[in-house]
Amino acid sequence: MTGSDTRIPEMTALLSAAVEAIGGATRPGQVDMARAVEKAIGSGEHVAAQAGTGTGKSLAYLVPAIRYAVEKQTTVVVSTATIALQRQLVDRDLPRLAEALGPMLGTELKFAILKGRRNYLCLHRVQTGVPEEDEPGQSLFDPQQLSAMGRQVKRLNEWAEETGTGDRDELVPGVSEQAWRQVAVTAKECLGATRCPQGTECFAELARAEAGEAHIVVTNHALLAIDALEEFQVLPEHDVVIVDEAHELVDRVTSVATGELSAAAVETAARRCGRLIEEATADRLKESAEGLGILLEDLPAGRMDVLSPALGTTITVVRDAAHACITALGPDKKENDPGDMAARKAARSSLGDLHDTAVRLLEAFQPEIAQRFDVVWLEKPFVPEGRPKRPPALRVAPIGVGGLLRTTLFERRTAVLTSATLTLGGSFEPLARQWGLPPLAENGSRDAKAAAEGLARTATKDGEDGKELTWSGLDVGSPFDHPKAGILYVARHLPQPGRDGLADAYLTEITELIEAAGGRALGLFSSMRAARQAADELKDHLSHPLLCQGEDSTSLLVKQFAEDERTCLFGTLSLWQGVDVPGPSLQLVIMDRIPFPRPDDPVTSARSRAVAAHGGNGFMAVAATHAALLLAQGAGRLLRSMDDRGVVAVLDPRLATARYGGFLKGSLPPFWATTDPEVVRGALRRLDQAATA
Repeated sequence: MTGSDTRIPEMTALLSAAVEAIGGATRPGQVDMARAVEKAIGSGEHVAAQAGTGTGKSLAYLVPAIRYAVEKQTTVVVSTATIALQRQLVDRDLPRLAEALGPMLGTELKFAILKGRRNYLCLHRVQTGVPEEDEPGQSLFDPQQLSAMGRQVKRLNEWAEETGTGDRDELVPGVSEQAWRQVAVTAKECLGATRCPQGTECFAELARAEAGEAHIVVTNHALLAIDALEEFQVLPEHDVVIVDEAHELVDRVTSVATGELSAAAVETAARRCGRLIEEATADRLKESAEGLGILLEDLPAGRMDVLSPALGTTITVVRDAAHACITALGPDKKENDPGDMAARKAARSSLGDLHDTAVRLLEAFQPEIAQRFDVVWLEKPFVPEGRPKRPPALRVAPIGVGGLLRTTLFERRTAVLTSATLTLGGSFEPLARQWGLPPLAENGSRDAKAAAEGLARTATKDGEDGKELTWSGLDVGSPFDHPKAGILYVARHLPQPGRDGLADAYLTEITELIEAAGGRALGLFSSMRAARQAADELKDHLSHPLLCQGEDSTSLLVKQFAEDERTCLFGTLSLWQGVDVPGPSLQLVIMDRIPFPRPDDPVTSARSRAVAAHGGNGFMAVAATHAALLLAQGAGRLLRSMDDRGVVAVLDPRLATARYGGFLKGSLPPFWATTDPEVVRGALRRLDQAATA
């Protein structure tokens, strides 16, 4: 990065220029947030900023970040949860800001997007081919899938000659994960730029080099977690990180920190090292895979609270066999043959992951619940009839990631955490405790405090003895007048939801609401089974078109829903957070039930139990917090522009009758509320008439 002697204007002047350049209007909430971000960067005090839809939060954090990066000639990292937001920042927001602010800053604004190595095509693997590592028992024996994968790999090889970035997300249409594995490597499998014959042309290295010269680097939460967890540096040096879509941070970090052990993975490692070490040593690892596979087939799926002697012995055998193979491989050598180097790296990567996961599994079962850091469960994926069977796998995940985030993020860098949904029950505390931040003196409901209670004391492997952290929370509000623009309707008269699908009363309620609205409805269901049941039973009874998630790609379904005002769309989790449809196509959001996590979910149930073991309220800290977050995200689908009007209908009467209902409603936008079905149907009819006038 090159500097300039030009005096950099004040942040507010830059923000005004940015807003004018994109044709927007100055909003008080945007200015307040930008000042808070500037203060945090200058003081080193972390800030959590809630900014509702329409605030313009991306400009509110990008402008002070750009000013700081240019002034200090450094890099600021912006992390997001979704590809859609990454693309918005890199393809729309940052180019506009570069054009608008460049003359004022006296330098060219440089920005880049950086993803994990496996997101980039590997030219060396394209040339040398993949090691013989396909998992047996899956699509290897399905001729139709093999043929489809062959066509995809051929297309990837052709694309390798054309692409300038090697970025998987730029390949449209995409390919299967199995096909992509034929042309991509993990960071541990990579030969390194100096050893690889294609090192100077490597797409991943070129992306890293570009990021190293940028003022702003856009990445994702997964890579942010990898940069924190791994010994090698992934992101450029930086002392400020902005976490957008911060409500997703804990789940994304948990996913990255989750390990897996299966017979198929052990077999893959045995094949990878088979021709590189003595046959007898590799055979011991292969035999351990057979024993593990037989044992896992006989065990029930679900969370494991006790390690049986048989499973403990089997995992120990896998651990020791993997260690013997690592020892037999010996240290890295500077072989002349790149193919042999690649094979050794691939083998060492698989063996290292096996060994470390086995060790982690054996250490997870501490006698005292309060002292456990990890949760272990056996996963047996459901496979539709006619599809190749997927083998069972042991999985191990951290019960809490607060300690990890504290030591690897908050104690090293200044963090700005932002989202449209950060306060639950009127408080930042529930999410802040999950991030590992200390208590903040603030107002909040009793239930919000109960939701946060215990999380700070939940066992985490790291962060027990760190420096004092300071942070502040800021809710800049929303430009929407929620009480006038929207209605929150709770169907208090309905029975509580059961476990046997949607009751007839629910289907009748959904039908009456949709007919009153003239279609225009987004149905958000707690499970795919419920969404399909509603779609199957109502399609022939509604006078408006009805789409259901799974009938086509989600993006195409959302596009069709947005283009036809009378169409309805039913679906599950990804629609709760991923739909942006302003205008008259969406005037009714229906939620079938409070989206509590499944009682048998291994991670959330383990977290709830851990909070209780530390004296906290496990239900409020985990289940209620999870539900509040999803409810707020779902309700946020309604108002996407200043002219939008409509209804959020929650069919679950517990939102009005249960003690925790106040906490959940306190997490929603401040819509005008009613439990009267006649009132809400009348409002929907008037909205329909206005839309068609």
